[in-house]
Amino acid sequence: MESALKELIESPNLQLYVNEMVAIINKEHRMRIEFYNKISEKDKAEFINGEAVFHSPVKLMHNNASTNLMQLMKVFAQMEGLGIVGHEKLMVEFTRNSYEPDIVFFKKEKSKNFKRDQLIFPVPDFIVEVLSPSTIKIDREIKFKDYEAHGVQEYWIINPDKQTVEQYILSGKSYELIMKGKNGIIESKAIRGFKIPVKSIFNEKENLETLQQLIASSTKKRK
Repeated sequence: MESALKELIESPNLQLYVNEMVAIINKEHRMRIEFYNKISEKDKAEFINGEAVFHSPVKLMHNNASTNLMQLMKVFAQMEGLGIVGHEKLMVEFTRNSYEPDIVFFKKEKSKNFKRDQLIFPVPDFIVEVLSPSTIKIDREIKFKDYEAHGVQEYWIINPDKQTVEQYILSGKSYELIMKGKNGIIESKAIRGFKIPVKSIFNEKENLETLQQLIASSTKKRK
């Protein structure tokens, strides 16, 4: 991004480019307001690079992976008093785009002033996307770059078909791949102390056992 910006700054047509970009940004701003006014709670929709994107229903394996992980994150974050976990229909607003990620986490410092009837939320501290055939390119390219540029501390990409997790941590201005696999333990950096077996995301029995362990551990610490 810095090299592209440098090239623009050095161009004799800089002002022309700026004028054109301002016109595009203003148009997209109007379109985004129309998008907010048009969608309802029933829609799974996002506003990406000037276009409204409506998502189709997901496969069961996608739903299971998303729900399993959300349940573990939500219980742990609540018991430890770390912040708020949102699932699927929470609209988060970035500079240009508006997304409804599969799972989001906001630290307490950011979430303490949220309102009960709030509809639009700021950039999360941690995002999880579960891949589906129609979203792979968006999740791996547009969202990856957007989350990275806006300082989302941690980004997990889950492949429910291969039952793998990729964990990216923000290092400076770029994401660093910390782990990728279908086995072992994955430990979050954004949710302090949250550590689970990768299999607990995909296996119901493993998920229940991990949930019980998280509850027992948090309860023990509070005694």
